[in-house]
Amino acid sequence: MKSNKRRVVITGLGVIAPNAHGLTEFKAALKAGISGIRKIPALEEFNFRCQVGGVPQGVTEKARDYFSEEDLLAMNEAMIYGAIASIDAWRDAGLVVPERGSDEVFWDTGAVLGSGLSGMDTIGAVLVPKINAGKVRRMGSTLVEQTMSSSISAKLSGLLALGNQVTSNSSACNTGTEAIHDAYHRIRCGFAERMLAGGAESSSMYVWGGFDAMRVLNGDSNDRPEKASRPLSASAGGFIPGSGGGVLMLESLESAQARNARIYAEVLGAAVNCGGQRQGGSMTAPNSQSVQRCIRAAIEMAAISPTDIDAINGHLTATMGDVIEMNNWAAALERKPAKFPLINSTKSMIGHCLGAAGSIEAVAALLELEGAFMHGSINCEDIHPELAEFESSIVRETRDVNLNIIAKSSFGFGDVNGCLIFRRWQ
Repeated sequence: MKSNKRRVVITGLGVIAPNAHGLTEFKAALKAGISGIRKIPALEEFNFRCQVGGVPQGVTEKARDYFSEEDLLAMNEAMIYGAIASIDAWRDAGLVVPERGSDEVFWDTGAVLGSGLSGMDTIGAVLVPKINAGKVRRMGSTLVEQTMSSSISAKLSGLLALGNQVTSNSSACNTGTEAIHDAYHRIRCGFAERMLAGGAESSSMYVWGGFDAMRVLNGDSNDRPEKASRPLSASAGGFIPGSGGGVLMLESLESAQARNARIYAEVLGAAVNCGGQRQGGSMTAPNSQSVQRCIRAAIEMAAISPTDIDAINGHLTATMGDVIEMNNWAAALERKPAKFPLINSTKSMIGHCLGAAGSIEAVAALLELEGAFMHGSINCEDIHPELAEFESSIVRETRDVNLNIIAKSSFGFGDVNGCLIFRRWQ
């Protein structure tokens, strides 16, 4: 059923990822298949099984170009990532960062910026040790700002004078995609003209430790970091943790056209749901019926046919979930392997950025639409035998290809799902 609600477009992008910062560098890294996975000495020191990860480089120096020293005293790593990506998206949309002393408030502009495990670096390194040592009075006055669940969006509201809804969501690995979904529907229903949307995640060992304990991380490639993230591969040994931030500026078509903004793409549809941890689903495994229903709901909202989808930027984490995901897409689209869309995994180069994964990967998908290419999924030379029939659709080396519609999917702990449909702007 085609909606008569407002059309929503993308007018700005911002990204700080393990393999690049900024759109020009990120696009070049994607096309060249450059990995941002590196050896992390602290993980070896503290006896992690997986001792590699994706961490944006040079952030301390970059942060000084964005924030005052006073700002930085009250910002942890996730907040810095989220704010850098958001300010970059704001500027990319052709907007001017307001002066600190200005009384102007952008009442029609808001933000949904989430995180999977917000503030864990501050909680683990500062709050818990000082409380346990009886040094509460020496923690400083900014601990609440850095550890509250809404820390990323709350900080940004002051930096950019946002006056519409400003909130942080958290939906495990679906967080970044869900944030875009929520912002899209707010604009579509007429409650805002512009919304920054995405996620950020820090590189703290306090964030990554629980996953290492679950043994879902690849601990067999510590001597070959750039080869460690292997989605779709027969030799995949688990995911590689990543960090960073990705943010989209969503805007009503009327607003974008009124200010003659550059438009990357239109958001045709967005859906989220949960499988209720039934029918094979659990806290850590997907209910396949719910995944397929989510994909179909996004397609129905987009008022397109499943055959209109040219490409998929998958969730594809390098776990046993890759095969399940591919089969769910095939079932939802009712497209046999010979007619399956092109598909890739940005995680092969940057790892799994948890709450930031969906939004960083959405930036990648939108750059692919704009740039008429599909980046390769590195490290899947040995395609998983159960995916052999999809081989012609799995992009292993960057291809020049004109794409019209691309889907972005995310799936998270708690049996939650998200799907976005983007169409190239013409």
